[in-house]
Amino acid sequence: MTSRSGRGIVAAAVTLSLACSTGQPAPAAPDWDRFVAGFLESYFRANPPFAVNQGRHEFDGGWPDWSEAGLEGWVGRLHALRDGAVDFRLPPADSTRRLERDYLVSRIDDDLFWLEQADWPRRNPEWYSDQIDPNVYLAREYAPLPQRMRAFIRYAEGLPRALAQMRSNLRTPLPKVYAEIAQGRFSGLASYLEQDVPTVFAPVTDAALRASFEVANAEAIRALSATGQWFAAEAKRGTDDFAMGAELFQRMLWETEGVEVSLERLEEVGRADLERNLAAIRAACARFAPGRPIPECAQRVNANKTAGGPVAGALRQLDTLEQFLRERQLVSIPGTEQALVRESPPYQRFNSAYIDIPGPYEKGLPSIYYIAPPDPSWSLEEQRAYVPGAAELLFTSVHEVWPGHFLNFLHSNRARSTFGKVFVGYAFAEGWAHYTEEMVWEAGLGGGDAEVHIGQLLNALLRNVRYMSAIGLHTKGMTVAESERMFREQGYQDAGNARQQAARGTYDPAYLNYTLGKLMIMKLREDWTKSRGGRMAWREFHDRFLSYGGPPIPLVRREMLGEGEGL
Repeated sequence: MTSRSGRGIVAAAVTLSLACSTGQPAPAAPDWDRFVAGFLESYFRANPPFAVNQGRHEFDGGWPDWSEAGLEGWVGRLHALRDGAVDFRLPPADSTRRLERDYLVSRIDDDLFWLEQADWPRRNPEWYSDQIDPNVYLAREYAPLPQRMRAFIRYAEGLPRALAQMRSNLRTPLPKVYAEIAQGRFSGLASYLEQDVPTVFAPVTDAALRASFEVANAEAIRALSATGQWFAAEAKRGTDDFAMGAELFQRMLWETEGVEVSLERLEEVGRADLERNLAAIRAACARFAPGRPIPECAQRVNANKTAGGPVAGALRQLDTLEQFLRERQLVSIPGTEQALVRESPPYQRFNSAYIDIPGPYEKGLPSIYYIAPPDPSWSLEEQRAYVPGAAELLFTSVHEVWPGHFLNFLHSNRARSTFGKVFVGYAFAEGWAHYTEEMVWEAGLGGGDAEVHIGQLLNALLRNVRYMSAIGLHTKGMTVAESERMFREQGYQDAGNARQQAARGTYDPAYLNYTLGKLMIMKLREDWTKSRGGRMAWREFHDRFLSYGGPPIPLVRREMLGEGEGL
């Protein structure tokens, strides 16, 4: 998964200097460009943490207004901005701006869905999580350490108020799984601020700055600890009421990804891909471990760990993957930025891996690919099983770095549209990253080795079960225990991963976007390349697809083929 921007949006007393009113003459292209620039500034002022992650450091340390009035004000502003965007009647020949307009409207629809229809600020603590993450000030070396320390101090000073607003917003009792995840996240962040953050800023010698840091950090730790305790208490009285319901789930697909399809068709497509990958792993295991059942085959693959642990192993894999891409000419590699590999901080260990990528306003900074260690409270057997085997880790590295998220953002950060640089959607980003796993296997990564193929398939089955669990948990009454069992029995995941993934499905119903996005990209590639040389046109297809930034995939399909969503 990738972490560069959040979904939490808030109010701001910001007025664009331009407005487009229905019934007025169609504005010229420069008016649209000014509208986009004004929209971005409005968005950044409303959500300073989002702006900072894009590289706009004049917003460092700032916080959104999560008060009731703030949330309502931003909803109203988004509706006004949407009306203004829709009023633009751009010429049919101006396809670039027409796409950008539809892209911008789709982003507003995404935000409004989570704010209004799903009511996430009042129901789901995870809506706030990206905004609370201070890692940009600690790990991204965008400025000298004293400057980043000042930014962190402003962040820490504003954190208690932000947490109080969050707690005031959340309706209780919460779903038990939400409260449990939030308790671990906020308590983990408190520990991180107490144990790790002082070490980061230890080289700063300015006495006044250090004194300000100690006061602000101590207050932030107290607020986080109290919030963690609050969530722990809520978990004890938590409910199982997490399901969105079929109607809202289907609206989510349309409002956030532009996908209009029946739940029956959605499930049919996902089940077919799951069965395809189950057949493939049966065949691969017959070659790798003849006569042995698939769970034992998967355990054998998992037992082959990389030397020195997964962080060291992934670092070596990145060199191999970059060389493979360059030799096979599968996609262009713009820029010279690097991806580093680190262990995940303690408050970000609810998923096995993710990458933090600097935004388009940063220049030349490395990304950081984080890999989570196992939970020390688990049994030793579960801890060892959680550490990925070399083959499975290889395709996690494909997903996160080459040619997955990291390469995606190398392209999107250079998109012609500034809007496309800033906003990359869920299904586009995760669909691309997941698509590349199978694509590089098909292109020859691993040289046909059965163990390597099983590593790819275990990653695919994980995403297949996410897809089926999202539908099951939110529309069919599936329990968390049933989802966990599906991850074990059809995804062949270890116990720790299965628990984490089943829990994630309750608070992240859109995590079906990994497989959904992959399937839409595969269909688009098939349809686009069949008259352009088939496999010989893959590089051209990949470069063209990535050039748009990250709109909903149906919009990309419309641009490339002139037709609908293609699922």
